[in-house]
Amino acid sequence: MRYSTPLLERVQGKFRHLKSPLVDAPAAQRDPAVINTVTAMLRDIETRKLDAVRDFSRALDNDDRRDFELSAEDVAKSGDRIPRDLREAIELGSERTQAFAREQRSHLTGFETELCPGLVTGTRYVPVARVGAYLPAGRFPLTASAFMTVGVAKVAGVSTVIACTPPQPDGGANPAVVYAAHLSGVDRVFVLGGVQALAAMAFGLLGELPVDMLVGAGNAYVAEAKRQLFGTVAIDLLAGPSEVAVLSDETADPEMVAADLLGQAEHGTNSPAALVTTSEEHGRAVIAAVDRQLSTLATEPIAGPAWRDYGVVTVADDRETAALLMDDLAPEHLEVITADDDWYHDRLQNYGSIFLGPWSTVAYSDKGMAGTNHVLPTAGGAKHSAGLSVSRYLKPLTYQRVSRAATPALAHAVQVISDSEGMAAHSATATRRLASYGSPGS
Repeated sequence: MRYSTPLLERVQGKFRHLKSPLVDAPAAQRDPAVINTVTAMLRDIETRKLDAVRDFSRALDNDDRRDFELSAEDVAKSGDRIPRDLREAIELGSERTQAFAREQRSHLTGFETELCPGLVTGTRYVPVARVGAYLPAGRFPLTASAFMTVGVAKVAGVSTVIACTPPQPDGGANPAVVYAAHLSGVDRVFVLGGVQALAAMAFGLLGELPVDMLVGAGNAYVAEAKRQLFGTVAIDLLAGPSEVAVLSDETADPEMVAADLLGQAEHGTNSPAALVTTSEEHGRAVIAAVDRQLSTLATEPIAGPAWRDYGVVTVADDRETAALLMDDLAPEHLEVITADDDWYHDRLQNYGSIFLGPWSTVAYSDKGMAGTNHVLPTAGGAKHSAGLSVSRYLKPLTYQRVSRAATPALAHAVQVISDSEGMAAHSATATRRLASYGSPGS
């Protein structure tokens, strides 16, 4: 999450940095060692199939099981293994995420229109048939990921959704993650992690046909596996380290802004956090607040390096410049806490999801409570792509129906264009219909 040189040249003299990143490089770079490792693993799994999957699971996760699937009973009873308050929070997050997805789905409706007499065209929204969801459960088990991947897919109408989640140190699956998947409507759950999990779902090695689409976050190896498997299957998006940017002014509470910056920096030591403000005094107060909060934060060993190496604080001379700078960053998560949030909301265009006002925070979406999806574009991807939603699981399929009466006008134009291109077979498809149209009794 960095400013582009053309933008900085355009607004030169209208901004200044109070804090710059120590690392002058993107937070997420494709490591050649990761690329080569993943390539070799996928090749081996495609060749040796389940034997290779078991070998990698044994070597990487110390997991020697022969059958990776959790029984339907174990999945259904996973909620019994977690505290009641956690269970109730998961239930609330699942309910809200599916409610928002249902509302989205209700606005994606097929249509039919007659473009000219006898030419009827339309669109139908058809869900993909099979989805494989990766549910991370490493250092920080992302409990809500099942809401965003499995649950939204089910709302879209996907008939089969299988999920893989890595084994825990005790050899089992994380029960909170499994319970979230259960509430989301998952069909089958497998205790299998990393590259081998994605390959097994993509190649159809888990007693299921190959999936049509892979979704879900993961580490650098998981992200690279999705990149290399794209084409064999569809993917949601290629997400890097989690990002947050806050656009705030002197009306915002520096302590709250600092807390929200650290809330995403906590994801990993390479998670960028940026502040754009129109008040230098506010910017300096936020920097001081971050330092104070880091001194007592349990996850300082993660959030501290992330802030030190990738954190940036920029002061813009006016709100127009602030908006330009933020749209150039195109952050995954964007918080706006100003005296005129609506002005920025109307103006800003590049972000994964926006959180408006002092009572909104990224964590509400991260944990599923806001209902919106937290699988979002990073590293500037919001300039051209949106995050995961119910629409991503739907194929807008077009159709056309042409009557005999409409044939002359369509066929003649197609003949003319095809002849000009030298495409004789294309021309013939039209001229044969013209001939048939003019035939007696046709």
